[in-house]
Amino acid sequence: MSIRAAAAALGLLFGFLTPAAARDTLVIGVAQFAPSLNPYIDPAVMKSYVLDFATRPLSVYDPDWKPVCLLCTELPTIENGGAKFEVQADGSKGLAVTFTLRPNLAWSDGVPVTTRDALFTWKLGSNASAGFSNNHPWDRAKRMEVIDDHTFILHLDHAVVGYNIWDHLLPEHLEAQAAQSGVENGGYLKATLYNRAPTTRGLYDGPYMVTDYKSGAEIVLEPNPHWAGQKPGFKRVVIRTIENTAALEANLLSGDIDMAPGDAPALSIDQVIALQQKEPDRFTYIFKPSLNYEHIDLQTSNPILADLRVRQALLYGIDRQTLVAKLFAGKQPVAASWVNPLDSNFTAETANYPFNQAKAKALLAQAGWNRVADGICVNAKGERLSLEIDTTSGNKVRELTEQILQSQWKAACVELTIHNEPARTLFGETVKKRSYTGMAMYAWSSVVNESPRKTLHSSQIPNAANNWGGANYAAVSNPKLDSDIDAAERALDPPQRRAIWADMQRIYADNLWILPLFFRAEPYVSPKWLKGLTPTGHGDFSPLWAEAWHGE
Repeated sequence: MSIRAAAAALGLLFGFLTPAAARDTLVIGVAQFAPSLNPYIDPAVMKSYVLDFATRPLSVYDPDWKPVCLLCTELPTIENGGAKFEVQADGSKGLAVTFTLRPNLAWSDGVPVTTRDALFTWKLGSNASAGFSNNHPWDRAKRMEVIDDHTFILHLDHAVVGYNIWDHLLPEHLEAQAAQSGVENGGYLKATLYNRAPTTRGLYDGPYMVTDYKSGAEIVLEPNPHWAGQKPGFKRVVIRTIENTAALEANLLSGDIDMAPGDAPALSIDQVIALQQKEPDRFTYIFKPSLNYEHIDLQTSNPILADLRVRQALLYGIDRQTLVAKLFAGKQPVAASWVNPLDSNFTAETANYPFNQAKAKALLAQAGWNRVADGICVNAKGERLSLEIDTTSGNKVRELTEQILQSQWKAACVELTIHNEPARTLFGETVKKRSYTGMAMYAWSSVVNESPRKTLHSSQIPNAANNWGGANYAAVSNPKLDSDIDAAERALDPPQRRAIWADMQRIYADNLWILPLFFRAEPYVSPKWLKGLTPTGHGDFSPLWAEAWHGE
């Protein structure tokens, strides 16, 4: 029995620790540490999960996948008049979207949240050099009009899908100085208090605030005393990093952690399936189908991977159906592209790459890899068909997936070497700066109806000029795909939008800059006494409603 579990048992036995008091703290175990805490720097799932306890976007999609306000009083729509078409100076049709902030909103130092914060965030987020990477970018609005301390109007030069969904506000009274340090030379990324001093009072406007930050190990959140909404149900939420998922499971069983979430990197689904079989009555288990897309980015600047025939051969060489059946009991469906069949924009009319080793070998031969030495293909120069793959070290299911890929590709005469890194290195440096030589395996977490601009538009390729903003880590650059993304964002008519999305999926599948693997089901393991947790299955994570979580 762990020290924590033993202490709790003794306390209950002798009456000096009541069950209610024992549940004032929730300890969550995760497998990655957040690489930063600024809402707009580094689009990492772990960072978003932590922040969702402490900050609130202006508006989001709720667990029922419907758009709702979090910081605003009413979601503006064309139907209710909160969004209105307006004629631009050049005669084109724009859109004016009016937001009114909820009364009594305050940062965790007591300073009111006002339109000053919205204006500051819009100005900073509209600067291409700021290094922002977010789902609903502020530069969609070409002008912002402040009406009073609580009401502002975002003027868009054209209507866009998701016009009423906008991300976090930043505290102008704290972050303005950091922004003045020089956005263009990367000064803001270095000076932002979210990264330099994340426990600073005033950075957070949600029900919790960060009160302790031990880099690489643990983040502690406590109630924001100036939160005007529902009182949080815990006095402390501890998010503890245990990068090895086997060790994380051991800590869960020992009682040193209470919960392993599904919407943050934690236990792998195969671990949770096995745990449920061994301990069916000890925990609450949830397997939530999600939009999380596991895939492999390919370094197409590598001459081997620059050849489409090689990329096609790699996908034909993977038995993905057997992989998901063996590792995940069939709970995670094979993907054809980044668009989940649960999404209304999904199409099945794309190129298909079922497992076919013979076809894989034939394509490799066509690409010049037509001799074999020691079981590995070689070309006319005698070069081996050898590639390296990177993923998050300590993640058991990804490491098992790599071993399966290594075995299956070797059968197709492709040599795969494994080089894994801690998540903070992989996402903080390697994929962002595209320093991987062959492949990078990780997941995209999408919100409902999210445009693929952030991950597939050429304008979102991270580089020094944009301070490594954006999340197009595969450096996809295709003019037709770019124009489709632009058009899809403006298509308010659903049938027209679906047709454009179908074309994007066909382009994606035809080119295979990124190898699709599967869509994840989010496996949650939580104590039976935890109430109020509602998984969403998309990129607006469950802690956005963490004030409702409580122990019974």
